[in-house]
Amino acid sequence: MIEVEHLTKDYGSVVAVKDVSFSVGKGEIVGFLGPNGAGKSTTLRMLVGFLGATSGRIRIAGHDIAEAPLEAKAAIGYMPEAAPLYLELRVREYLALRAQLKKVPRGQRKAAVARAMALSRIEEMADTLMLHLSKGYRQRVALADALVANPPLLILDEPTAGLDPNQIREVRRVIKSLGENHTILLSTHILPEVESTCDRAIVIDRGKLVAEGSIDELRARRASRTVGLVLRDPDARAKKVLVALDGVKKVRTRSREAPLVRVTLELAAGVSPEDVLERAVACLVGEQIGVREASPTQATLEDVFAQLTRAEDAGEAS
Repeated sequence: MIEVEHLTKDYGSVVAVKDVSFSVGKGEIVGFLGPNGAGKSTTLRMLVGFLGATSGRIRIAGHDIAEAPLEAKAAIGYMPEAAPLYLELRVREYLALRAQLKKVPRGQRKAAVARAMALSRIEEMADTLMLHLSKGYRQRVALADALVANPPLLILDEPTAGLDPNQIREVRRVIKSLGENHTILLSTHILPEVESTCDRAIVIDRGKLVAEGSIDELRARRASRTVGLVLRDPDARAKKVLVALDGVKKVRTRSREAPLVRVTLELAAGVSPEDVLERAVACLVGEQIGVREASPTQATLEDVFAQLTRAEDAGEAS
């Protein structure tokens, strides 16, 4: 659905996007993430045809964005980070106008507007002036705008920016449900949003692509530096045993239902979590301390992201 080859965008001496290549297949929900200023929004604006590339090639649904812009844009529903809504219009009126501008046939516009409102869950606000809508509902109107022409591809730039936690959860649920019938490229710097919504992620930093893959594949790039145990330790003897183990930097304990306690071991660099866990269990059992659970802690996407961007910084500094 999206094919990007060697995409570059510079503004004189400032290079915003540097030789980026990636693809998004039909039916995928893909997170496009990076820190602020990484080049995410610039890349998206080139994908939707708002900006021209300095070099490289973009194909949307098989159409080259430079050679066949109308055909490529017809396949895209774009939700910018700050959607320019007409606040003096009612929701239904605004979406009808947008359907007309997007060349939805006259006889299909009413149904198209109704479908977009249903998918974005704003039917109850259809006759409300947008001036009176909350930030969360305005975001959903912008999403309905992206949907009104029923494009196969949705490109969403920071769709939960500025929302409260309840609004964020609702928008995430909407996006997840849209993935059943649309390909989605979701740009964000909020990593839990990607973990809860996306099948795959692309990481960009300082204009360069630094990683891509499934969420599990990205997590696997960073070995866990902690292991967790749940112990039966009524005499509080486990910490003394675990602190003495080679490769353990720090021991943190947190009480559960008495007499159970959760223990997290922070490991030194280069130490095998499995080896430490094996030795820890052997020592605890030898001291007659009950072990209920024991496992390496899975690295989070946030851990991987921090490692990738730090590595990039170190590479540029050297």
